[in-house]
Amino acid sequence: MKKSSFLYKNLIFFMVLSALTIPSLLCSAETVSDGDVSETDYIEESSYDSNTAYISEIEILGANIIKSDYILSKMKLKKGELYDKDVMQQDLKRIYKLGYFTERMKAVPVKNSNGTISLKIIVEENIPITNFTVEGNTVVSTEEIMQYLLPLKGKPQNIAAINQAMEQINQCYYNKGYILSKIDSIYDDPDGTLNLSITEGRINSISIKGNEKTKDYVIERNIMTEPGSVYNENQMKQDLVRLYSTQAFKDVNRAIEASPDDPDKYDITIELKEQRTASVSLGGGLDSATGVFGSLGISDNNFRGRNQRVSVSGMVGSGVMMSDSSILNRINYQGEISFFEPHFLNADNSLMSKIYYRDLGSYTIPLATERRIGLEGTIAHRMKTNKRMSSTLTVGGEYINFKEGDFSKISAMYKSHGLNIADRAKELEGGYFLRIAPGLSYDSRDSAINPRRGVIASVRFEEAIGLNHFKQTNGRLTGMAKKYVPVGKKSSLSFTGRGGLKVHGSSDFPEFMAYRLGGPYTIRGYKVNGVGTGTSFIMGSVELATPIPFVDKLKLAFLQNLRLTFWVDAGTVFDPTTASIIYDRPVHAISAGVGLKINMPGVGPLSVDYGFPLTNPGPNGNRHGYFTFGVGDMMY
Repeated sequence: MKKSSFLYKNLIFFMVLSALTIPSLLCSAETVSDGDVSETDYIEESSYDSNTAYISEIEILGANIIKSDYILSKMKLKKGELYDKDVMQQDLKRIYKLGYFTERMKAVPVKNSNGTISLKIIVEENIPITNFTVEGNTVVSTEEIMQYLLPLKGKPQNIAAINQAMEQINQCYYNKGYILSKIDSIYDDPDGTLNLSITEGRINSISIKGNEKTKDYVIERNIMTEPGSVYNENQMKQDLVRLYSTQAFKDVNRAIEASPDDPDKYDITIELKEQRTASVSLGGGLDSATGVFGSLGISDNNFRGRNQRVSVSGMVGSGVMMSDSSILNRINYQGEISFFEPHFLNADNSLMSKIYYRDLGSYTIPLATERRIGLEGTIAHRMKTNKRMSSTLTVGGEYINFKEGDFSKISAMYKSHGLNIADRAKELEGGYFLRIAPGLSYDSRDSAINPRRGVIASVRFEEAIGLNHFKQTNGRLTGMAKKYVPVGKKSSLSFTGRGGLKVHGSSDFPEFMAYRLGGPYTIRGYKVNGVGTGTSFIMGSVELATPIPFVDKLKLAFLQNLRLTFWVDAGTVFDPTTASIIYDRPVHAISAGVGLKINMPGVGPLSVDYGFPLTNPGPNGNRHGYFTFGVGDMMY
């Protein structure tokens, strides 16, 4: 039992030397001072002046596991040098600090007949470590902890090496987010077994502070951390991000305190500062599709304190800009009521529903007026197996009505292209439709605001069932993939591919459901639909986004999200519609341009681009290109 006291007696000393701490160390013996040894550390065998004698040999006695060569390499005195008592004393301290030996060590210089000295260094190895026991660990496996301990097995106890292993175990917990975990005791048995006890830092309670409007259960359902579990900082950060993302709070934080009832457990307080979530907005602007417009909106992002979002909005626009001869220029009206439930049935689902009304000059059927009334709901589901993936299911009903806007002009165009004006009725044929659209998306971007690396991709199939004209029933498949590559310190290069095709449907495929290329959300530098419309399409885009030189140095949050873009778009449509034929649209196009993009919280990317065609824009296009204005990402 006397040898087993070594670990108690020396652990604190070596921990102080290395500036490390093992909490709650069970150690009652007095610590030794720097390099002290309790036995006679130097024995003079004769009265001659040893400092004038040379060392003929150095012999290490008592080292069984630790190699003598290793000990000799750590000594300053070497064979063939003059013996120095003071240097020998320092060498004893160096040997002791190796950590493998007890304080009982001796240096015995023996005079030889030829006047030299044979130096005998007598050491006593610590008890070898034969085994380990670990208790208290639940979130980190014993096997993982053992990888830091097993290198010590079979060697004499070494406080420095043991202390290093303890640091590695603590770091292993910390890297996994278990920042409150600690080794609270370590002791050895007479048989050489090293015993570790770990306190992992369990949560005693979680309380919420600062919410006045928001219901407690809304906050609690966003907190995955539970009382009784081991505290994990990484999971807590995710909880705080979820709470902040509800848009109900302007500040979210957490406080940690040791529980007064159990110092090995902790009380967590979620500290919140609510923000004003109800708003009335009155605004206006201009857009490529709606022209000069005015809007009025009323919304609440924390409706009844349940984190539900309700909005009512209306807009009146002057009509399509850019003098597009295919779109009837008339005042348009749009209105929408939407409701968002972020926790639909469970935390992995959300529900977005809306009712809308639109009355405008149609941008799908040339020179016609268009009215749409619809109701739709979308359920989004976050995949548990892959957090980057989510699925959606959209179900809705829609009534679509078209009316002739300029019969004389459209008749002349039909005639000039050898088309039968009687077929115009098919273009104007609307009706009632039931839409069912499942989708799948993947998002590995490093940021949703100004991403520099990662991939975003989606695929969606939409089945539109004609309720009053079943022949109009059709199915369409659309997909998109976009990859970001970092350039320099703040810029990014993105590559995008997108495509869509009609999967099934008769020759009476409704023209208003055709794919369209041209405008701010597809091929920039062209008017809306200016490239063409058809039953399928493919397109690609390359874009460099970079901060504006010197402007990003200004300490204004607004400017930090501003990006200058340089881009090239290319695409083509297949099986052109009647509108593409009568307006002699080019059907395929390549364009290049420059733009400005700013990401606005709650709105998304706002972009202003100027692009010019690199290919023939057609008789109704402009070789000098166009400005386009867009809200939202063109690829989504």
